[in-house]
Amino acid sequence: MKTGKHARWKLVMVTLGVATTASCYQEPPDVGTLDAVYAAPAEHVRISVLRDGQTLGQLLEGSVSYNERASLLLALREHANPRRMRAGTEVTLRFRRGDESLRGVDVATSRDETVRLSLVEGAWSSELVRTPIYVDTLTAAGEINTSLWVAVVGNPVLNSMSPGDANRLIDQLDKVFQWQIDFSRQIRVGDTYRFAFEREVRPDGSMRAGRLLAAEMVTANTAYHALWFDPNEDGDGSYYNLEGESVRGEFLLKPLTYRRISSTFTNSRFHPLLKTWRAHRGIDYAADRGTDIMATSDGVVIYRGAKGTFGNTVEIRHGNGFITRYAHMSRFQAGVNVGTRVRQSDIIGHVGMTGLAGGPHLHYEILSDGRQIDPLSVDLPADDPVPSENRFRWRFEMTAHVALLEAIPGAGPVRMLADDQDRDQPEDHPGGAQ
Repeated sequence: MKTGKHARWKLVMVTLGVATTASCYQEPPDVGTLDAVYAAPAEHVRISVLRDGQTLGQLLEGSVSYNERASLLLALREHANPRRMRAGTEVTLRFRRGDESLRGVDVATSRDETVRLSLVEGAWSSELVRTPIYVDTLTAAGEINTSLWVAVVGNPVLNSMSPGDANRLIDQLDKVFQWQIDFSRQIRVGDTYRFAFEREVRPDGSMRAGRLLAAEMVTANTAYHALWFDPNEDGDGSYYNLEGESVRGEFLLKPLTYRRISSTFTNSRFHPLLKTWRAHRGIDYAADRGTDIMATSDGVVIYRGAKGTFGNTVEIRHGNGFITRYAHMSRFQAGVNVGTRVRQSDIIGHVGMTGLAGGPHLHYEILSDGRQIDPLSVDLPADDPVPSENRFRWRFEMTAHVALLEAIPGAGPVRMLADDQDRDQPEDHPGGAQ
């Protein structure tokens, strides 16, 4: 009996199992689809732009009452001064759909910040909203056929960048290499470049900020490298070559950015105004009137004023017996006086044609112990290398930056050490060390 009963229970369980399994594989019923339902937005917006001479209060007339307008402007003052709104400021008014009452105002105080004003329970409140960004890294390499500017701007990788943002990138290249390469006279057809550039990008594609992470310039078969490194991790870093030596020198190669040399240092030059042959103990840079002039090294201003045929002139005393002279200025930078301490790259004046000058240009001299020397040939000292206590981290970050440069399609390997300078390198790689 036990055996028969066990068999019957087994048969029942098997039958139930088969039925359960079969039910699991039944097609689900078709319930059909529902028509899409579109909900009307809770608000509609109206975008206005402040006109020249118009106040924010005037722009809001007709949208809010006088008393409500005063409350709104008071809330705005927590983040911005409504009296200092510039013409062209974009103001977005947000209205409730239905009763068309104003429920919010967005005031774009800059491309990166907006003050959002909201009406909550009859009172206006404000908050500062920063424009969201994303961070990416652009890498590019190429060969120079006419000029660095044309080569970089024309690189397909940079098609998404506006001309203004591309100019900022090229300006960084110029500033990073300004102690090693004078782009106004040293760049030749056939020279190559490559770089990795990290940037913060707004939703409209424009660049909020950017930093060159690594770059290589090859000119006259000589490779120059610049890799970003921040020893103290405080944002105040600098650029170093592959050996950890600073690319920053005590003196800039030139006091103007990316300008043409119109006259070099020579013992005999025909003066265009005096019509005589005479020595020219400096470098002339042709530039538009008003162009910024930079101090080429840290120092103290020892002369500021008119100086005979030099016209408006500034002289700065630096360490190790050096003095720099900047002549023919149209005007001096405010705050630059005798005794003023200046830093390298500080603006000290503006290009002009005062004194004996046939056109707007800067006459620049370097004096060593009172003797004029050629600024283009003097061997000036470099800044400090990577601190010894940071060498391990430097090697790690340097390797990562070099990998970025080597990952650029067709760019080829980067020379790693000074001892590798004579190593054979492929000649058909844009930007590769040669």
